[in-house]
Amino acid sequence: MAKNTQPIVKRCRQLDISPAVMGYSAKWKNTSKRNPKGQARRKQSEYAIQLNEKQKVKFIYGVLENQFRKYYEDAAKAKGITGEVLLTTCERRLDNVVFRLGLAMTRREARQAVSHGHFTVNGQRVTIPSYLIKVGDVIEVREKSRSSEMFKRLLGEDAPVVSFPEWLDRDKNELKGTVVRMPSREDIDFPVEEHLIVELYSK
Repeated sequence: MAKNTQPIVKRCRQLDISPAVMGYSAKWKNTSKRNPKGQARRKQSEYAIQLNEKQKVKFIYGVLENQFRKYYEDAAKAKGITGEVLLTTCERRLDNVVFRLGLAMTRREARQAVSHGHFTVNGQRVTIPSYLIKVGDVIEVREKSRSSEMFKRLLGEDAPVVSFPEWLDRDKNELKGTVVRMPSREDIDFPVEEHLIVELYSK
């Protein structure tokens, strides 16, 4: 399966997003030491700006072009504002939910953990990162996986403090979470102008 193996910080700098969105340290500089007095970049074209917004969302959620276009086409047919439906569809992906619940430290780790079968949804093992969750779904670390250091570090006094969105609920002493409602546009925690993505695909 194709995947982006480019260094996280480098790609985040290109797309002008913080690595914290991906679960990495936000300590970085958006400047280069090379040619510090060089000329500023040329003004981007309308197409380039639209493309950048699309690439940003694809990179954050780990979605390839064919699947992202399908998300767009489904969003265009659905009720509501197309751009917002597109974003909330991406937000409903199982790998993203695992990350947002704090059951994985980074988005890439969440995607890999789901693919390796470490999670269940409503008691059924799911290995598809793009699986879309619904209200009432319970996402839980499999019993056989709980002895792994990857998950043991998430419990106890030294467990990392996680601030998860209001549409999810998780007891900090449990390796599971529940979807209490569908995500809304206000739950997207990174800057993006989704209308530009819609304009790009509408051409």
